[in-house]
Amino acid sequence: MIIAIDGPAGTGKSTIASIIAKKLNITYLNSGSFYRALTLALNSTDIAVSDEKVVIDFCKKQQLDYVNSRLFLNGVDVEDSLHNDDVSKRVAQVSSIISVRHLVNERMREITKSQSIICEGRDMTTVVFPNAEYKFYLDASIDVQAKRRFDQGVSNMTLEEIKESIRKRDEIDRNKAEGALKKADDAFYIDTSDLTIDKVCEIILSKINF
Repeated sequence: MIIAIDGPAGTGKSTIASIIAKKLNITYLNSGSFYRALTLALNSTDIAVSDEKVVIDFCKKQQLDYVNSRLFLNGVDVEDSLHNDDVSKRVAQVSSIISVRHLVNERMREITKSQSIICEGRDMTTVVFPNAEYKFYLDASIDVQAKRRFDQGVSNMTLEEIKESIRKRDEIDRNKAEGALKKADDAFYIDTSDLTIDKVCEIILSKINF
């Protein structure tokens, strides 16, 4: 079984997917972690993201593994480094490279072949798992998105800087040549702006027969 969730940053996707995974005792797969890990790796080099051929060749050499819902890059657990500001500033550019998306999508599909999972990202319901049994699209106002990310305490940016960063990233994501952020026709839409995490989980679980 595959439960797929899409939506912009700060809508609660990661938290909600993690809670539901535990409630259903299935694997939580965070697609964004894959792109962030590759961006983290690129940040340790002098490779320019604009040099797509070099970026692609570099990314092909990186080993991405997902163990107990944590991302391992070349055998090292990098989960706690994936949301630093330097990664956040470049991840949208890296994830917009079509060949990089193909690499990540292929790796995620390999991981999901033998287990039930809940996954979240920008194009889980439209590109990566278009035949998922359950699809959801989470949304929220830009002010709520920014406040939630600010409250996570993983960024040194001000609330306004975070808001602008999210606005720019969402714009890039919505205009990607492939894997653009959009709601699948058959995805269940939930505006989480005024809902608690528990309420959103309740809504999603009510739609799932497991």
